[in-house]
Amino acid sequence: MAAMPPKSDLMGAAEDVADQFLRVTKRYLPHLAHLCLISTFLEDGVRMWFQWNEQRDYIDVSWGCGTVLAMLFVLINMLGQLVGCVLVLARKFVPYACFGLFGIIFMQTIAYSILWDLKFLMRNLALGGGLLLLLAESRSEGKSMFAGVPTMNDNSPRQYMQLGGRVLLVLMFMTLLHLEASAFTIFQDIFGMALIILVAVGFKTKLAALTLVVWLLIINLLQNAFWNIPTYRPLHDFLKYDFFQTMSVIGGLLLVVALGPGGVSMDEHKKKW
Repeated sequence: MAAMPPKSDLMGAAEDVADQFLRVTKRYLPHLAHLCLISTFLEDGVRMWFQWNEQRDYIDVSWGCGTVLAMLFVLINMLGQLVGCVLVLARKFVPYACFGLFGIIFMQTIAYSILWDLKFLMRNLALGGGLLLLLAESRSEGKSMFAGVPTMNDNSPRQYMQLGGRVLLVLMFMTLLHLEASAFTIFQDIFGMALIILVAVGFKTKLAALTLVVWLLIINLLQNAFWNIPTYRPLHDFLKYDFFQTMSVIGGLLLVVALGPGGVSMDEHKKKW
């Protein structure tokens, strides 16, 4: 009778490769994750500097608030994003930087009527998920939810932030679904959704997140190649926006790889089985 195949099959080999990658890049991965995560804020802040008049006039015309208030809005957005990015990259006052960037997301959602555009709203929420993961990273692991009071399963706020961040990243993939009849598109949708669900529930998390990073990076380079479009065409700015938002979600996934899924995950609960 033939012997049973060893348990360390293709999945096990893939996990070994992922673990080896983490060992090699452990020192640099968080820095790369931070740079990718804040890239959309950095690009937007720089763009507001170079398109100051256009941004001011758009807010003035859209809301009829007058030139002074429109200029103040653009200034707050520009400085809030650039200062927040510098603080994150310098690892200084990261929680304050995260809350400031959360505020920028909220302001832009209202000011640019993103609230009524489901695709852009989900992408902004996914971007917020990346910030939640960054906020979780900045918290000390040992803090309990209430000082001196034991909590269920000893889960800290950091672990719930990691859960919330992973779940919000799912929304990015909802905007990437094509829902077309071709075999490749169906496979692409199923493959992507399967991986992001694994990330959300925290099962084989690091491997799933790392696979998604590679997959998203390829899609981003192929579908959002704004550098091939002349700058005077509106499509250039649209693709550029998509490119950097996707890079921020990639940064969030890299943080998942670096931090792990946290206590509220199937990977963590498996250890108790």
